[in-house]
Amino acid sequence: MLIRCYGSRGSTPVSGEEYNRYGGDTTCFEIRSKNDEIIIVDAGTGIRRLGDRLFTEKRYEYTLIFTHSHLDHIIGFPFFKPIYHEGTTINLMGCPTTQGNMKKILSKAMDAPIFPVPFDTLKAEITYAIECQLNFQIDSIEIFTINLSHPNGGMGYKFVENGKKLVFLTDNELTYRHRNGKTFEDYAEFSKDADLLIHDSQFTEEEYEATKTWGHSTYLEALDLALTSKVKRFVLSHHNPGRTDSQLEALVQHCREIIDRKKVNMECFALKQNAELEL
Repeated sequence: MLIRCYGSRGSTPVSGEEYNRYGGDTTCFEIRSKNDEIIIVDAGTGIRRLGDRLFTEKRYEYTLIFTHSHLDHIIGFPFFKPIYHEGTTINLMGCPTTQGNMKKILSKAMDAPIFPVPFDTLKAEITYAIECQLNFQIDSIEIFTINLSHPNGGMGYKFVENGKKLVFLTDNELTYRHRNGKTFEDYAEFSKDADLLIHDSQFTEEEYEATKTWGHSTYLEALDLALTSKVKRFVLSHHNPGRTDSQLEALVQHCREIIDRKKVNMECFALKQNAELEL
């Protein structure tokens, strides 16, 4: 399983030299199976660059799944070049009870006066099945789901191939239980022994005092989940838009000090938007 990150920022895209290392695009991942089938997770601003790459590779068939429908996770969709190509086929997936009807939400986001090109004029063949599956399979990758603890709901995912496990829990507030959200223990069980855990780490403890119930975790809460779940690699993601590269590295260093102090064999780093990870 190959994982490519095209956006690791939360809430809003940012730019400037203070963000060069970790990037300013919002959430978008590409996952490739051992057979090179393509799964796209979320359509933040990073999906624009992914679309350019797929066009260059002449790849026009993929599945697009969403964690939830907040703006920073769908804002890049109208700028995803393949949707304007007649030969593109996209299998759009989303659970209406946790994310809303994604086809209707994307269509609404492209309605005038918000965007000049209507959804129903797109040239790609976009299929959408309204199903809420607890687990499903795409090619050789088995996918398990869990409700996120986030305002308006959302879905976390575990991707399993050849016994290797990637858990992706973005926009997940571990110490406040939103409607339909799960407990810390539920997320720990879901993430247990994962080879790679990518988790929302948007806030510091001080920031969280003013942002509780906004739907995001502190980096120390996410680290606690990783330690409890005994994962092999813990990755901080959904970076605060105000967090500079040097500030992010300070958070990672703090996490590593805690890991070392506990004598745990676990790798820890912050996600870069051009990262390639292999399982």
